[in-house]
Amino acid sequence: MSDLRIVVAGAAGRMGQQVLRAVGEMTGLLVHGALARPGHPDLGQDAGTLAGLKPLGVPLTDDPLAALAHAHALIDFTTPAYSVELAAICAQARIVHVLGTTGLSAEDDAKIAAAARHAIIVKSSNMSLGVNLLAGLIRQAAKALPGFDVEIVEMHHRLKVDAPSGTALMLGEAAAQGRGIGLPENSARGRDGITGKRNDGAIGFASLRGGTVVGEHQVVLAGPHERLVLSHIAEDRSIFARGALEAAKWGEGKKPGLYAMADVLGLAD
Repeated sequence: MSDLRIVVAGAAGRMGQQVLRAVGEMTGLLVHGALARPGHPDLGQDAGTLAGLKPLGVPLTDDPLAALAHAHALIDFTTPAYSVELAAICAQARIVHVLGTTGLSAEDDAKIAAAARHAIIVKSSNMSLGVNLLAGLIRQAAKALPGFDVEIVEMHHRLKVDAPSGTALMLGEAAAQGRGIGLPENSARGRDGITGKRNDGAIGFASLRGGTVVGEHQVVLAGPHERLVLSHIAEDRSIFARGALEAAKWGEGKKPGLYAMADVLGLAD
């Protein structure tokens, strides 16, 4: 069987370079193309050189149509507007689009869902296999323990600008799904001062920032006289790249549709 031909969007960025390195560490994969936005200063440079690898003979280009020709999959950790554009092109090419971009609006999601009628799109705010397994466990635990309070604590590096993290919200959504409730109307954040007693059914969030922490998430289910604590620690950003590539391998040959990492792990209902 021939290698899966991978195109990396945002190949000159931090996550793009992680993906390029991960391709070289995994079997059955080949870097087929490397994309950047028009005007990027590194256009024309070899993708391997940009990632600190030996030259791959794959120049960085701003032409997605050319890069995606004869490709099997696109790995995309970029920006909402660019991801929507790439989703439409992947739909035309009928290839796998692994979408790890965060910050998508409802309008963006609608356009991506439309593209998924013709492309295989695997979409997740966190591509870590461990985090997605954790989300599945939380969904089950929240359903099985309806009277337990749910609190989510996350910590990231001091330069992170948003809180709670996208992963914390993903885990909160998993708990809400297990309870059959909506997260927005049952979310408790930023407690300070005299807050009153905890609301029944609330899903609480606490965000810590400091140092160079890649990402730590802890979900506490607290009941009468006992607690269940589920956690995940990310030690290196390469886990997100490797998870995305596993999703690309899983998606090859699937029917067009919008999938999640739960599908990749066999956890979908």
